Amino acid sequence: MKYIVIVPDGMADNPIEELGNKTPLEASHRTNMDYLAKHGMTGLIKTIPDNFKPGSEIGNLSLLGYKPEDHFTGRAPLEAANLGINLADDEIAFRCNLVTIVNHKMADYSAGHIPTPEAKELINAVNRQIDEPDITFYPGQSYRHLLVMKVRNVEDFVKVKCVPPHDIINQDVKKYLPAGIAATSLLKYMEKASRILSEHPINRVRVDLKENPASHIWLWGQGTRPHLPSFKEKFNIAGSIVSAVDLVNGIGRLAGLDVLSVPGITGYYDTNYSGKAQYAIDSLKTKDFVFIHIEGPDEAGHNGDYKAKIHCIEHIDRLIVGPILNHFEKASDVRIVVLPDHPTPVKLRTHTREPVGFVMFGTGITPDGSETYTEAACKAKGLKFKNGEDFMNYFMRKNIERGV
Repeated sequence: MKYIVIVPDGMADNPIEELGNKTPLEASHRTNMDYLAKHGMTGLIKTIPDNFKPGSEIGNLSLLGYKPEDHFTGRAPLEAANLGINLADDEIAFRCNLVTIVNHKMADYSAGHIPTPEAKELINAVNRQIDEPDITFYPGQSYRHLLVMKVRNVEDFVKVKCVPPHDIINQDVKKYLPAGIAATSLLKYMEKASRILSEHPINRVRVDLKENPASHIWLWGQGTRPHLPSFKEKFNIAGSIVSAVDLVNGIGRLAGLDVLSVPGITGYYDTNYSGKAQYAIDSLKTKDFVFIHIEGPDEAGHNGDYKAKIHCIEHIDRLIVGPILNHFEKASDVRIVVLPDHPTPVKLRTHTREPVGFVMFGTGITPDGSETYTEAACKAKGLKFKNGEDFMNYFMRKNIERGV
């Protein structure tokens, strides 16, 4: 049996007045997703436990069948795992965004979605010039990077209150700076980095070109080394993961999944959608499971851009779901599910925790009379899965017709 999970990150949304009170998903051309609905089943899954803040780290961990309550230690350690960083017991990792702060306000959580080559040079400059023996800055992709610190009091750093920069767009950052017993050193590094970045030629050029400069680093999402049982241990099959995001790939690596390197994937609207589909299809020649993650809808939600969100959804439907469906439609041993990890409503520009809708299709899945795949259609079917572990156990088991 082949199992395919397609995750348009943050795709779920609320009705938008400018779209005639439709959601971006409802306003999209989604021929292939609707086909899955008409020949499969829809419903809701609760991906975010009540005691966790909604985020991709929790949502994607859940969708791979892991309980966040048992395995989540922080967002940054998951990204560290993808960079091959094996945290020691006295080390803690922080997510390090390159951001644009103007007049003390968070103008841009991504510094204009700065290209990776420019971002890498900036982060390396910060690392060289701060030059302290117990801290290291690691470059990642675009605006997403890491700080790893060796400390004597790990728990004090775990307890520092940090806020994701995408949650405070256009707000005064002074209200949201790291706070707690161990926050002093974090604030020191953030201040030093801002001086280094302000003088860097790359930022001067970005200003001249009227692009948002990477004026500051923003530290958040801290945590210690996580431990996950392998996906193969849980489900007795080998698999792969396709994503442009270090966080998701880090979960994959910790779970023992092969991380596929697809040319041209960016984690943004302009990613190589077709390449993701083809690499996923090719991986199933030797593996039985693939998890395809697409970041674009989430970025559009954070940017408050419903047109871009529609654009991303339609590309996912046409360039990912379509080719996969065409390749496997007549196969007698395949299951496909499409679902977001959490909502990212464009009017709120941040994550929310409501259950998300799924559409499931394939071998052993009895059609339930669904006609379309939208938030409203899934809500009409009701909550099918109370958590990601139940969802994945259902999706992966041999005798699916026993019901939920």
